[in-house]
Amino acid sequence: MSKELDKIWLSSPHMGGNEKKYVLDAIESNWVSPLGPYVVKMESELAKYIKCNDVALLNSGTAAIHLALKLLEVAQGDIVLCQSMTFSASANPILYEKAIPVFIDSEEETWNICPLAAEVAIKKYISLNKKPKAIIVVHLYGMPAKMAELTKLSNKYEIPIIEDAAEALGSNINNKMCGSFSEFGILSFNGNKIITTSGGGALLSNNVLAIQKARFLASQAKDPAPHYEHSAIGYNYRLSNISAAIGVGQLEVLNNRVLARRANFDFYKDNLSSIEGIKFNMEPEGFYSNRWLSCITLDSNKFSPDQLRLGLEKQNIESRPLWKPMHLQPIFREFDFIGGSVSENLFNNGLCLPSGSNLNNIDRERVLKTIKSLL
Repeated sequence: MSKELDKIWLSSPHMGGNEKKYVLDAIESNWVSPLGPYVVKMESELAKYIKCNDVALLNSGTAAIHLALKLLEVAQGDIVLCQSMTFSASANPILYEKAIPVFIDSEEETWNICPLAAEVAIKKYISLNKKPKAIIVVHLYGMPAKMAELTKLSNKYEIPIIEDAAEALGSNINNKMCGSFSEFGILSFNGNKIITTSGGGALLSNNVLAIQKARFLASQAKDPAPHYEHSAIGYNYRLSNISAAIGVGQLEVLNNRVLARRANFDFYKDNLSSIEGIKFNMEPEGFYSNRWLSCITLDSNKFSPDQLRLGLEKQNIESRPLWKPMHLQPIFREFDFIGGSVSENLFNNGLCLPSGSNLNNIDRERVLKTIKSLL
């Protein structure tokens, strides 16, 4: 019986070296609660890296989006525009507040929310006397969205943007970091992200008072008092000091992780782009993607993305379709969708390839050899 091939994961955690040291320090000092010096340090280091005024560490990126909506006073019945091509965590918090998501198609260059379609939606709902309360923009797979156009739109109609940069830590446009272009940015440190705290997230803003309020809400909204006093509904959303200790170690190697993932993308592009029917999403001028996941689109007349995925799976190589757009999801089908078929076509024809920063040359060559044999 032949030995089973080692699993090549899509995007697995990659430790840097000091995480264990910092976790042991947190345990030995008995700082194991959702407070402590590593929480403070990671918030400070993230603020410096993103170049924003303040950061609140939370237990997920989903929590960060939810608090951003709360801080923008999104309430029942309010309209929130949301990029359709994304993970459901971008959209679910809209429903937490009983607001109404309106999904917007992507544009073809970055695969992110289309500014033209977004303006069509804004005009439509203003005409119905339901001006949108917020716009959720996602920097998909690490590729920055067209923030110049979107910021103009935000300013023109006075509608704040929430930047879902869960997949885009380290990405930038002309050296301005994703997550810092708008009222609020959010990050995720889930296990498959470019760095991880095992699970966690962050809310970013230049509005220090808003971040202070986010910390208050994320800590069960406990008013100052010797007893437990509550004048607002709170949430249990803060990150633990132990998780933050992992994050501090991860931040030390973040730049290396970005370079490694970009090298994966370049490897696939250099070796596969000559095959007719395979395309890569390239960076517009001034855009810098962390290439969290390396993605391809396939000409469906030549290749089947699902057959390629299944063929890779047989060789113990994990790949994944691109995000299924929210307007096609059963839970969101009743809500409005503005745009064409860009996001749907991307879903039908796209595939995410193994992209972890811990991939070695042998792994990449095995993926490449398998893809070429299947195609």
